[in-house]
Amino acid sequence: MRIGIEGQRLFRKKKHGMDMVALELVNNLRAIDHSNEYFIFVKKGESPCLASEGNFHVIELESRPYPLWEQKTLPSAARKAGCDLLHCTSNTAPVFTSIPLVVTLHDIIYMESLSIFGKGFSNYQKFGNMYRRMVVPRVVRKCKKLITVSEFEKQRIADFFHIDEHKLSAVYNGVSDHFKPVTDPVELSGLKIKYNLPDRFVFFFGNTDPKKNTIGVLQALSLFNKQMDEKLHLVMLDYDIKELSKLINETGDPALINYITLTGYVPNTELPGIYSLCKIFLYPSLRESFGIPMLEAMSCGVPVITSNTSSMPEVGSDAALYIDPFKPEQITEAMKKLLRDESLRSDLINKGFKNALKFSWKAMAEKVLSIYKEIETSQTH
Repeated sequence: MRIGIEGQRLFRKKKHGMDMVALELVNNLRAIDHSNEYFIFVKKGESPCLASEGNFHVIELESRPYPLWEQKTLPSAARKAGCDLLHCTSNTAPVFTSIPLVVTLHDIIYMESLSIFGKGFSNYQKFGNMYRRMVVPRVVRKCKKLITVSEFEKQRIADFFHIDEHKLSAVYNGVSDHFKPVTDPVELSGLKIKYNLPDRFVFFFGNTDPKKNTIGVLQALSLFNKQMDEKLHLVMLDYDIKELSKLINETGDPALINYITLTGYVPNTELPGIYSLCKIFLYPSLRESFGIPMLEAMSCGVPVITSNTSSMPEVGSDAALYIDPFKPEQITEAMKKLLRDESLRSDLINKGFKNALKFSWKAMAEKVLSIYKEIETSQTH
């Protein structure tokens, strides 16, 4: 087969969740499949992370606004490459193409609620949600196969779109090999200096998407620091200081800003060190389809507090401390428990190591490859 894979954002400098999943898929397919021909379609960018080699061809396409790139540039390039199959990895796909499609729907939150156009979302996020609401129903109807990332999300998609089970597969994400405890004091000291990290902190991947529950985490931290003599600091990644200030004002605790460190963007390769330095990893989202950061933290030997909703218990198994994300006081009590109870902390760390081993990018790539072969077989009969 000649297989096209959409990797539109792979060459951008600041890669995020879906970008990393697509990159791991390509790298692991490259390791296991030497017979099919692959064409990886990317938008030109400042951070090339793939090169053509053997049966894998990286094709850089002109930079255009995403809808134009996906609906016109991508299918044209895939047709020119003679693709027998096109796998679109990031929730959407070309509506008008005769090439058989495989589409990865990481989640369908943007289909389920109109709140995605409300408070807390940037204009860019609102436009993206509107675009997906227009495109995804059409893509779901026409594609050969849908892939999602958990049994929870599979059921949500099946129920929402009323589609047959045979058209939809749950393929778990993995955790990259470089996520492991960092013990080198020089490396850890360098990271503390580079990102101005406090000595005692909890780590949280907050962003402006309300589902991440940043306000709940801030309320929980405020409550903790009011109740405890030894204050706790919160380290967050690439978050806008103005947006953060607005949320802090909502907590009614303006002094909270003194206990928060914003690192800016952290390259994926430096995350293991920050995980290794933190006391607790917080992942109390309101809704997730998977939760790769939980597995990353577990692989680095960090206890995880996460939500008892959506896919989190499916991924976290017995290796996390679960809370109701709508109750900040439960996050506070969970933090207290993990900081006081060394036995519980040690138990969760050990269970976390074992749980993370269940998920691998190689297994993900093998399952996706079997889906490609299944479509090839169906087309020859």
